[in-house]
Parts: sequence; C-alpha cells; structure tokens
Amino acid sequence: MSVPKFASPSPPSFHTVLKSRINDYFKTQGLRSTGNIRLYSKAFFLVTGFIALYIHLVFFTPPAAWAIFECLLLSLFTSAIGFNIMHDGAHGSFSSKQWVNNLAASSLNFLGANTFMWKMKHNVIHHAYTNIDGIDDDLDAKPFLRLCETQKHYKVHKFQHLYFWFIYSLLYLFWIFYSDYQKYFTRRIGDIPLKKMSTKDHFIFWGFKILHLVLFVVLPIIFVGVGPWAIGFTVYALFAGFVLSIVFQLAHTVEHTHFPQPNSHTNKIEDEWAIHQLKTTANFATNNRLACWFMGGLNFQVEHHLFPKISHIHYPKINKIIKSTCQEFNVTYIEYKRVIDAVASHIAHLKQLSDPSYTH
Repeated sequence: MSVPKFASPSPPSFHTVLKSRINDYFKTQGLRSTGNIRLYSKAFFLVTGFIALYIHLVFFTPPAAWAIFECLLLSLFTSAIGFNIMHDGAHGSFSSKQWVNNLAASSLNFLGANTFMWKMKHNVIHHAYTNIDGIDDDLDAKPFLRLCETQKHYKVHKFQHLYFWFIYSLLYLFWIFYSDYQKYFTRRIGDIPLKKMSTKDHFIFWGFKILHLVLFVVLPIIFVGVGPWAIGFTVYALFAGFVLSIVFQLAHTVEHTHFPQPNSHTNKIEDEWAIHQLKTTANFATNNRLACWFMGGLNFQVEHHLFPKISHIHYPKINKIIKSTCQEFNVTYIEYKRVIDAVASHIAHLKQLSDPSYTH
C-alpha cells in the first residue's frame, strides 16, 4: 500500500486556525510549549523509584509475596517512565534543549526497546497516518486480533473480546525480544522502509539490547536464581505489557473512532490531516488527576496528536481551545468521561469486529 495524501482544504483551514490560536495562547501566557519543573520533578521521582525497586529486588531480594508486589510496582514505574519521560522526549517536547530530549527518549533503550525504531513507528508512521490499515503498524495484531473492519477475519476472532487481555500482556515481551529485531533485520515497519541507520544507531541498538539482557536477565539470575527470576520477570513483563497496550488502544480503537481508507483511484484521504486526527483519536478520563499524572497526558490523545511537539503538561489548557475550535468548525471531538467507559467501548469495538460481516 502506497502512502496516501490528505485533502487540501480551502483557507483558512481548521488546522491553520487551530495552530494560530494555540500559538497565541503560549505567546500571551509567556510560556514555553515544552516541559517545566512539574514534569522534571515527576521524572526524577519515577526514575528514582524505578532504580530503588530494581536494586531492592535484585540485590536485597524480599520474601516471595512482597517481591511479586514490587515486580508489579516496577511494571507501573516502567509504564509511567514510558508515558511521561520517553514519550515527551521522543517527540522533542520534554525540554527546549535537544540533548535533554535525547536523554529522556533514551530511557526506552534502558528498558529494552529501541528509540530509533520507536520514532519511526510512532512519530513518523502512526502520527501521520493514524488508523489507516496497512500503514499504521499499531493496527497490525494479526492473526490474534482484528482491530478494524478492513482486516481479514479469522475464526478465533469470535472470542477476541474475551482473550484480548492476555494478548495485550504479551506486548512488552514481544516488543523487546522480537519486533525490534524484526524491524532491524527486515529494514521495514510493515510495508514502510526504515530510514537508513547510522553507525551510531547500530551501536546504540546492540549496545542497549545487550545492556538490558545483563541488567534484567543475567544479574537477576546470578543474585536470585533462575526460578525466582523467571517468575518475577514474567509478572513484571506481562503487567507492563498490559498497561502499555490498553492505554494506547483506548485512544484509537474504540467504538466512535474511524479507520479511513484512501480513495482507490486518487490515493487520497477525504479529510485534511487535522480533521483525520480528530476522527481517529479519542480522549478519556481527562478530569481524573491520577490518570493524567500516571499516563503523561496520553488520555489527552486528541491534543497530543494535533500538537505532538507540545509537552503533555499543557494539554489541560489547550484542550479548551481545541474543543471550542471544533465546535466552531462543526468537527466531532471524541471523549469518554472515565477510564472504565473507554475500556467498555474498546471491548464493544472488539466484539463488533468479532463478526466478519461488521462494517463501521
């Protein structure tokens, strides 16, 4: 599938007006669009907590029940570092200094994945072509899950709304031990070629993969033994995988989001890019302070997709500007009040797609 183009609306377009208003907000408020002390203090807490938990588990191993609890807690810290530090850093919104953004983004390398692959898959492909089957790699969970109606239906999908919990739990293991390597050796993400990796990129890929194996496999086995390590690492990886998966899925694969396909003759999407983002993206639990803190604004997914270069700490403020502009242009803004509402909608979406005849 070739990369499609988006419609070019007559000026002033929705996106042009929206960008102007957001720029005016930061100018009049005298604010930078990147992170501030609130974000940096949260980052310090998350990194410190992660390191402390790791050291306690590996070098001062607690009793079994307490160790399992700490493995679950380590999963939450891992997810939160990904949501709050890595994600903003990879988008260049963590700091106004690029080296700080690079450092924040590199937290992903320490956690076993690879920043180069993530930026290509997420920043370049997913953000540009959200929910376009055949291009957006986030929709590719075949043959285990059918996430949109254009995907092939298998008999097992009849039960996908029941077993998806387990599939999502495998994400972290699949990511760090398989999919990064698949992308590296095939030089592709789906059908999209990877950009050329520099010598530094290759060194970082292999250096951090080896470091992660030493830190999360070799050292724990040496200090706690194969059995306890296998149990602890499995608990840690499965819970982290589920948390990471469900947060990203709630933003795009729910009942009210769209999965547009380009015109077969012109290879164009009918909407301009910004309208496409609003049709394919949903917010949830934006009034839940704990959810906002933990998920690093990923529950403000509409704001993030429209302005990925703006740090998530500003999303609650620009949310009001975006909503009012959507009303003015008669553009639907998709939002679920609670996490449980978004989860219920995601399950309903999977159940709808369990029927091979379903169309949106």
